[in-house]
Amino acid sequence: MKTAKRRGDRTVAPVPFEPGAVAPRLLAWYGRCGRNLPWRQTRDPYRIWLSEIMLQQTTVAAVIPYYQRFLAVFPDVATLAAAPMEQVIALWAGLGYYSRARNLHRAAQVVVNAGGARFPTTVEALAALPGVGRSTAGAIVSIAFDRPAPILDGNVRRVLVRLFAWQDDPRSPAAERFLWTQAEALTSREQPHDYAQAIMDLGATVCTPRDPECPACPLADLCQARRLGIERQLPAARSRKPVPVRRQVALLVEQRGRFLVRPRPPEGFLGGLWEFPVADLGENETAASGGARLIGEFGLAGPGTVIARVRHAYSHFSLELDVLRVVVTESGRVAEGDWQWQTPAQLEMIPLHGAHRKVLEQVAATIPPGGTDE
Repeated sequence: MKTAKRRGDRTVAPVPFEPGAVAPRLLAWYGRCGRNLPWRQTRDPYRIWLSEIMLQQTTVAAVIPYYQRFLAVFPDVATLAAAPMEQVIALWAGLGYYSRARNLHRAAQVVVNAGGARFPTTVEALAALPGVGRSTAGAIVSIAFDRPAPILDGNVRRVLVRLFAWQDDPRSPAAERFLWTQAEALTSREQPHDYAQAIMDLGATVCTPRDPECPACPLADLCQARRLGIERQLPAARSRKPVPVRRQVALLVEQRGRFLVRPRPPEGFLGGLWEFPVADLGENETAASGGARLIGEFGLAGPGTVIARVRHAYSHFSLELDVLRVVVTESGRVAEGDWQWQTPAQLEMIPLHGAHRKVLEQVAATIPPGGTDE
């Protein structure tokens, strides 16, 4: 039995079990309770890689229809690599974290150009692909190639934090070292394919963030957090900085039942998604004055009418967006450059980014099906 140690100002509970005790319990449970998911029916590294990228920061229920649509259009890595980026973004629209889609496309091109459309088979080589980190690479190696490789996604991290009663910041450098060491020690050498999926399933379905179902857990008799009665207190909450608020104004410019939109640049924040005319508001600037400024930049005249306010959360800031409607009779120079006129039906089909999709949903009731003809 290992002895207790001090970590910071906390005592780490001793761990009275050997690493080899975990896999047999987990694999037996997985044989009875494992989820039947679309990407579980294949060993194709392309399909497994696709599912792992989509599952980053997204639920299984949300991913399944996107995964199926992607495979219908891009059945293999060569097809994905050859597709235009706009098509990839359009299929991804709604899943969020759009850098994943751009990295997916770039990684496919790397695999095709450097590997002849054959995926790398090692963690190191896979982790060198755009958008693939150590844990994702480990999942692909384990599931596609049935080779032992540790994983530490959000679900697995939570399982290990509770299993070993890690009471400090679960994302600190010390936690990273400790949890990766334990993940490596616990990984099954005999059945890595099943083990990787089993421990992810355990975190997703039993060892959940709130109200873990400890009586149903195959590791309950080993879990140090449960032994200490702190399973619902772990993982410890991280201290978070206040989220900044960004204020913007957008224009719903309408001309003969069509609305003005453009695609954002393919790289950078929200790259490749479409947007209405938009501008940041200064610290003391009102929506009316910011809207008037933006209207002037488009060579339009007259005030816009405020028709909506949208709030939207991103990973690093919160957006407050006021929306003004402007009706024009002639396009003039309004639609120069990348700007395009789109009907309401066309707007439903293009990948508007999340905040502007909310704009469309909020004002949809005020737009007749065929648009207007002012």
